This record gives sequence, C-alpha cells and structure tokens, in this order.
Amino acid sequence: MAEGQVTAAIDAFLAMAAVERGLSAHTLEAYGRDLARFSGHLAHSGVRVPSDVTRAHVSGFMVQLEAEGLGARSRARALVSVRRLLRHWQREGLVRDDPLHGIATPRMSQPLPRVLRPDESAALIESAAGDTPLVLRDRAMLEVLYGCGLRVSELVCLPIAALDRRAGVLRVTGKGRKERIVPIGEAALAALAAWLERGRPVLARTGRCASGAVFLSNRGAAMTRQNFFDRLGALALRAGIARDRVSPHVLRHAFATDLLEGGADLRAVQAMLGHADLATTQIYTHVTRSRLRDTVERHHPRGEGRRGGRREARS
Repeated sequence: MAEGQVTAAIDAFLAMAAVERGLSAHTLEAYGRDLARFSGHLAHSGVRVPSDVTRAHVSGFMVQLEAEGLGARSRARALVSVRRLLRHWQREGLVRDDPLHGIATPRMSQPLPRVLRPDESAALIESAAGDTPLVLRDRAMLEVLYGCGLRVSELVCLPIAALDRRAGVLRVTGKGRKERIVPIGEAALAALAAWLERGRPVLARTGRCASGAVFLSNRGAAMTRQNFFDRLGALALRAGIARDRVSPHVLRHAFATDLLEGGADLRAVQAMLGHADLATTQIYTHVTRSRLRDTVERHHPRGEGRRGGRREARS
C-alpha cells in the first residue's frame, strides 16, 4: 500500500502536467518512462511514501542510470523529470526538505547542429518546381519551414486561422502551448498564396471531411510528420543532397544560422524560434564561428586549403 502511495503521487503529477502545463503527448511519455524508473529505484531503496525521499535517493538514482550505461543527455533528461516531480511534491506539501539540493546536472558536450549552406537550402527549395497541387504544397512547406524556422510539428499542425497574409505573420502555437508571432518573408508568402489558391482547393475536394490545416496530404487530410519526412527525403535527392543531411530540424537550424550570419539580433532569433532559454539559441553563434573558421582555412592565403593547393602545385 505504501509503495502505491509513491506511484499514485507520480500519476497525480503526470495528470497535472497534462492538464495544467499543456505538455505534449511525446513529453508526457518521456516523463512517464523516466519517473517509472525513478519509482522502481525508490521502491528498491525502501521508500514507502513521498516524504521519505532524500537527496541520497536522487543522487543514487543518477549513479544507477550511469551504471546502466545511459549517456549524459539521457541522464540529464531523467533528472529534469525527477526535478519537476519533486518540485511539485514540495508545493503539495508531500516533501519537506529539498532532495535536489546539491544535485548537479550531468555534464555533456553540446554538438553543433547540422546545417545546410544557403546555396543548399536554395537548391532544396528549387527542387520543388512545378504547378501541380503536390508540388505547390511541397514548395510552400519548404519556404515556410526555412523562412520561419518552425518545428515540424508546428508546420504540419498549422491551421489556416493562424495565417495573416495581409500582415505577413503566422500565429504559431509551440511547446507548452505557448503562442508566438513569426513574420513571413515575401518568398514564403508567394509560395503560400500559390498553394492556397491553386493547390489546396484541389486536394481539399479529395478528403472525406474538411480539415482546417494549411497543408493537406494527397487524400485531403492534414499532413503528418511522416508524410513530410518522406517528401523531404525525395526532394533532397532531387537537389543532389544526401538524404541523411536533410531533415525538418536541419532547415530550422539553417533558418537560425543564416539569420545570425546576416546580422540578426540573437534575442529576435530566440523569439522567432520559440526558445524559452537564450542559451539554446546561442549554440547557433558557435555554428557561425565554425563556418567563419572554415572559410578562412579554405580561402585565406595562410589557410590550410590554400597552402595545401600550393604544395600540390610544387610537387
């Protein structure tokens, strides 16, 4: 019965997170997996009720995850889940002391996001050339993804009501159901207009029920993530780009990197991406510096690429 109190308290937290915090099903599923592990660790450690949880139980859980071979990123995610659970328990009066005091987040290297060069992004968009409904849709989706930096879930779920063509903006609902306004460039507006006027009405007539989504599949239903992944892979091959270098998130990265290289303000890019933390956006400044170093190495007289060329010429 006592062990059931811990499980019931975790279930209550997940129910609250689903209703009050508006977390996505994917995030809730991840929380559930992490907290099921934590619950098992607590049971094995003899914890009978939430108030029994101590700092030693949390640190022991992190040691256990490392011993099981989980990487730093997975352990950090699990700690986020546990931290939010325990903060909720503290607010509810289920935990008296702070079991998180002194618990450090696992250190991990932050790999630079993969990006496409501006000419590659342009080639990818140009690979969707034509006037059929499906091509008009693909072109509009690429222009919006690269031109507005949306997440793929935001793109495929975008309702027509979110588009204000006169003002040139999108009203996007992102993570945690947070709303943000994103400007649309002229190229994306033109592609959207072509799709909405000449492509979408054709596909909408094939559907059994009306969909309010901007982007429709060839069956007239709202596009799905998998639909778009498949289309993107085919367009990448047509553009001469390896499929494993292209994904919706890569185009989101390209949007941010190209804006910063063009002189955009970091906080403006943060707002457009919908990042809660500026540090998440700052990774793109590292990407731009990496590109600059590569440019110097390839083109400067003292760069590795130019010196290598001279060595070959002399041999």
